[in-house]
Amino acid sequence: MIEDIIKEAQQKMKSAVAVYEQDLHGMRGGRASTALVERLSVEYYGQQSELRQLATISTPEPMQILIRPFDKTAVKAIEKAIKVSDINLNPNVDGDVIRLNMPPLTRERRQELVKFLHKRMEEARVSIRNIRRHSNDDLKEFEKEKMISEDEAKRGETEVQKLTDKFIEEIETLGKAKEKDILEV
Repeated sequence: MIEDIIKEAQQKMKSAVAVYEQDLHGMRGGRASTALVERLSVEYYGQQSELRQLATISTPEPMQILIRPFDKTAVKAIEKAIKVSDINLNPNVDGDVIRLNMPPLTRERRQELVKFLHKRMEEARVSIRNIRRHSNDDLKEFEKEKMISEDEAKRGETEVQKLTDKFIEEIETLGKAKEKDILEV
């Protein structure tokens, strides 16, 4: 019973960290990254699709993203999706490929990105702590219903706290690495 709560908490915490990691990949660092546009939603033949399903995306140069659609008719739709997105890049259509040239980050922009990164880190930590709170509530409920003893509940809370510490440390490590990447000139 306690093991189930701990397993569930671990799964939820893992997925919270995975979501946070995806967010980090979408954040712009010091060089171009395909993760910036991979999940971009493109309306293609009346249906929303992720860009990575419609094209190969590569970084031929450190400050450039190259998008090569599988279907040449998708170029206009991809260009439109990039223009309306919040990545603030102008697509250059070159025949049947699209180039995204990354302007160098200004110091102010780097600071804004770091602030945003810290906000996302805090949101991820709060998410982990909420999972801990729900797990501890479940343990207390089981104890109140006499399904587990007080000692077992305490042991369970200790295990959940160990998981919480582990995953928050993982978030910190990922965040520090991303911050270093953003501030790298």
